[in-house]
Amino acid sequence: MRTEYSPTHKHMKLKYIIYTILFLGIAYLIYYRISANKKIENAGGERGAKGAGAKGLTVDGIVVKPASFNDQLEITGTLEANEAIALQSEVSGLVTGIYFKEGATVTKGSLLVKINDRDIQAQLQEALTKQSLSASNENRAKQLLQKGAISQEEYDTALADLKSLKAQGQLIRAQLAKTSIIAPFSGKVGLRSISVGEYITPTKVIASLLSTNPIKVNFSVPEKYMGQIKLNSTITFRTDGSNQIFSGKVFAMEPGINAQTRTLQIKALAQNNNNELLPGSFAKISLALSVIKDAIMVPNEAVIPVLKGKTVFVSKNGKAKQVPVESGTRTEDKIVITSGLNVGDTVLTTGAMSLKEDAPVKVNLVKN
Repeated sequence: MRTEYSPTHKHMKLKYIIYTILFLGIAYLIYYRISANKKIENAGGERGAKGAGAKGLTVDGIVVKPASFNDQLEITGTLEANEAIALQSEVSGLVTGIYFKEGATVTKGSLLVKINDRDIQAQLQEALTKQSLSASNENRAKQLLQKGAISQEEYDTALADLKSLKAQGQLIRAQLAKTSIIAPFSGKVGLRSISVGEYITPTKVIASLLSTNPIKVNFSVPEKYMGQIKLNSTITFRTDGSNQIFSGKVFAMEPGINAQTRTLQIKALAQNNNNELLPGSFAKISLALSVIKDAIMVPNEAVIPVLKGKTVFVSKNGKAKQVPVESGTRTEDKIVITSGLNVGDTVLTTGAMSLKEDAPVKVNLVKN
């Protein structure tokens, strides 16, 4: 029996053959390209290894030398008025006079605000009249007692009445004094919130009164530095509102450490003759701690953070050696090394990411 193929069946078979040939061709091209790339990389690696072995990696380095270093602590703080109060009245009443200008400087003891005192003045006059009469009665009673005309008990009654009226007079004078609001210290008055004729109560804040010369600098330092800070230690600071460097002296410290922040609260006083420093301003403070005479310092970029601390690369016999170090205070461009390095060591300052242990290096020494 004879088998016959349809034209459609022949067409499908040819299509499969073409696809197979294309697939094999693409696979060969991919294999050829991968093999060629590996040969190029191996050749380049061998040349690089030979070149590195012959010349070594060129890096910058410094020779460690001892130097004097002023150890300073950079911290932030806040400026506070030396004295600051909110002016308030002790009694309720109508304001009959305001005797200060907003923003003006006032002296200690000057009258700032007067509250209506007519009723208290009337009470005082009445008390003084009674007191005068009682004083006359006491004087007559004393004369009569001397003549034996009255008993001691009668005289004591007259004397007690006089003392009682004097006490009442003193009490009324104290109430009268409360109607005058006096500046308790010299300083600058802020913006007032009352007007003449207004009825005020003791809860009403009239204005603020600040004494800002000298001005206080409030800041805190980490617990580990507390032994290096003494009374009268000098600080320097800047504010955002001025490029000038100001100075002050520590005058008070908290007797204990803040258990939550582990810091010691400190206050310093700074002169503010021109009123350039305003309470509430942010202060950037430099606090001198100690002077290290033979400090070892290296550029910040030479120190490499690792899992267990810090390391640096040094050059020994033309090869890179990784050395663990311990560090201290850091400045803008350098860091103090407290252990791990010796005077005369050559510390590598560039190429840290490319260096490996015992890699040959060629050091270009730069000034430290």
